[in-house]
Amino acid sequence: MSKLTGAEIVIECLKEQGVDTVFGYPGGSILNIYDALYKHQDEITHILTSHEQGASHAADGYARATGKVGVCLATSGPGATNLVTGIATAYMDSVPVVAITCNVGTSLLGKDSFQEIDITGVTMPITKYNFIVKDVSKLAKVIRRAFAIAQTGRPGPVLVDITKDVTAAEYEYEYEAPAAIERLTDKITDEAMDTAVDMIHRARKPFIFVGGGAVIANAADELRAFAKKIQAPVADSLMGKGAFDGSDELYTGMVGMHGTKTSNFGITECDLLIVVGARFSDRVTGNASKFARNAKILQFDVDPAEINKNIKVDAYVVGDVKVILRKLNARLDPIRHDEWVAHIERMKDMYPLRYDKSVLTGPYVIEQIYEATKGDAVIVTEVGQHQMWAAQYYNYKNPRTLLTSGGLGTMGYGLGAAIGAKMGCKDKVVINVAGDGCFRMNMNEIATAARYNIPIIQVVINNHVLGMVRQWQTLFYGKRYSQTVLNDAVDFVKLSEAMGAKAYRVTKKEEFMPVLKEAMELNIPCVIECQINCDDKVFPMVPAGAPIEDAFDDTDLKIK
Repeated sequence: MSKLTGAEIVIECLKEQGVDTVFGYPGGSILNIYDALYKHQDEITHILTSHEQGASHAADGYARATGKVGVCLATSGPGATNLVTGIATAYMDSVPVVAITCNVGTSLLGKDSFQEIDITGVTMPITKYNFIVKDVSKLAKVIRRAFAIAQTGRPGPVLVDITKDVTAAEYEYEYEAPAAIERLTDKITDEAMDTAVDMIHRARKPFIFVGGGAVIANAADELRAFAKKIQAPVADSLMGKGAFDGSDELYTGMVGMHGTKTSNFGITECDLLIVVGARFSDRVTGNASKFARNAKILQFDVDPAEINKNIKVDAYVVGDVKVILRKLNARLDPIRHDEWVAHIERMKDMYPLRYDKSVLTGPYVIEQIYEATKGDAVIVTEVGQHQMWAAQYYNYKNPRTLLTSGGLGTMGYGLGAAIGAKMGCKDKVVINVAGDGCFRMNMNEIATAARYNIPIIQVVINNHVLGMVRQWQTLFYGKRYSQTVLNDAVDFVKLSEAMGAKAYRVTKKEEFMPVLKEAMELNIPCVIECQINCDDKVFPMVPAGAPIEDAFDDTDLKIK
């Protein structure tokens, strides 16, 4: 056992947890930790982002892509508050992130000291748990607890705020190996499992709806076996992408506001909806009172707070969904639903996704990315039309290959997240898909990618407007385009080149694939700007508050 400063204890605890990469930005209150980090730079890589928000998104992207805990660092005051949007993004999507901030000295707390902020108070509603450490003897225990809490059950962000005097004080440190994170199974009862098995046996038209919980639980293998065993079609939420192979014959596409008609109609017609790790977001359910109204609903979720929160269910099993599915698969014999599956197949033929193939469009760009990467890339997105196109037109074969802000809908998320994902998955092609509005928000992180030569590919689908908001203004606000036109003199190619990236501009269909292949081969930070029409829309679409079977597309508008 040796005596170390609080700052050195922080670094040793990070090493205990297997942390190899952190993202952050230094400042006065956290200087002691950065000094200790300097001495361990051969063990822990630090990525200096252009803004603390970029650091929080990078930690989030690292966590989503790898399944490990992402770590970000910031100083007190504005450094800490700049993490808030990223922490909230991770909270809404159940991402394990540990944010370490440092505050003013203990004697200066509560005195409006320079760069003082009550960051634990600020982040209380958007963290799974948070701590302020004012005693160096408790520091190691708190950091270890933070990592355990972030990963246990339903994951989420944890913040640890440390006063500057604690980082300077000395205390005895002894290595402690982290305890294994156990899957939560104590609430998986025989009675609940019996009910689930009985409901599945009775169903004639079962439908499986998969959410992000299946990705988090690494339940893809069990889910595939379950769907095949009961021969049920499968739809997913935005967060559930990749939990079930998007190229499988049982897959019907995303469900909800921009889901496929097949998924929306299938859920409306089914007699049993089996919900695996999904929280019934309003963007999925539409009019909640009419959601799956012909079906019994059976929900599997690790978080008991999600049961009957948004949708009243008929039965549920609370626990780790990987374990639940494994237990179900062991108890079920193969069941055939040939007529039901054939009906779903006919709907797929009747209601395919469609777009104008004569010009450069967002869906075309996404399909070309899929072809070039063979579905093996990590796709990151910002928020808006491009996000929905990326969900609709790329077949995600594996979990943790679509990283996107689903719950909070954070514009500016993707570029930082792509940097984090690439640091965690160096052997993968990582592509961030953005709209021009989102790219403007955090495009300064191109400089971060260039500084460290992190070879991400940034695709900007530029329609010179805030596309999704304009779509709503077109359809529901009488084409009153209030503050959504971005048709100015900003040149994304020149800006990207000025920050150190290779940049391209694409205006025609035939130009995109050669440029994308060159960017993949160069293995350096690249930006590809694709200029599309400002009135391209995401279809199908369900009006806000309408039942999901009211999905319409451009052909329906023409009929009207």
